Amino acid sequence: CSSDLAPLLGVTTVNTFVGRDWRLSIDDNWPRFLEVWKPLVRHAEDHGVRIGIENCPMLFTRDEWPGGKNMFVSPAVWRRAFADIGSPALGLNFDPSHLALQDMDPAGPLAEFKDRLFHVHAKDVRIDRAAVNEVGRFDFPNRWHAPRIPGYGEIDWARFMGELTRVGYDGPVCIEVEDETFGRGLDGRRRALRVARNVLAPYFA
Repeated sequence: CSSDLAPLLGVTTVNTFVGRDWRLSIDDNWPRFLEVWKPLVRHAEDHGVRIGIENCPMLFTRDEWPGGKNMFVSPAVWRRAFADIGSPALGLNFDPSHLALQDMDPAGPLAEFKDRLFHVHAKDVRIDRAAVNEVGRFDFPNRWHAPRIPGYGEIDWARFMGELTRVGYDGPVCIEVEDETFGRGLDGRRRALRVARNVLAPYFA
């Protein structure tokens, strides 16, 4: 169990997903979610470990359709989960690109969930509006979206980072590179990291 191993490594936060039966609604998944995650979170809390759940819908391929393989996709779900689990050890690995993917405000939830922000991803997303007009939002996202590095997609990073600072977040902001416009090789990934760092640098003292 990661909650047992993390303290041995000096790690206090572990990031993961909660999972989901993609064939069922969130409501229908809820009893199993509580059955599985209440003891896991209690175990983590007892060991001084926090669990950050990434808000990715995991809804990109045919074996993830139609519901996706991760339930933590929206503020309504987070609010309900935090209330039902009832532990400060459960929080968010917050990725703003997954809100932008759903046409939601990436900065909007930061104030309400500021105490649950355990980790933040710096990743952007480009929405191909022409493709959306052709196939619609209910088609596979891979037909109309592309992961990008910060500054190369939909997100207003000045606004997002300003709000993140305003609510008092002082944890890691980790660049996540899934942007294939820089290539799939190591050199391309390094170049993407440098460009993303330069985009974000003005927002850090």
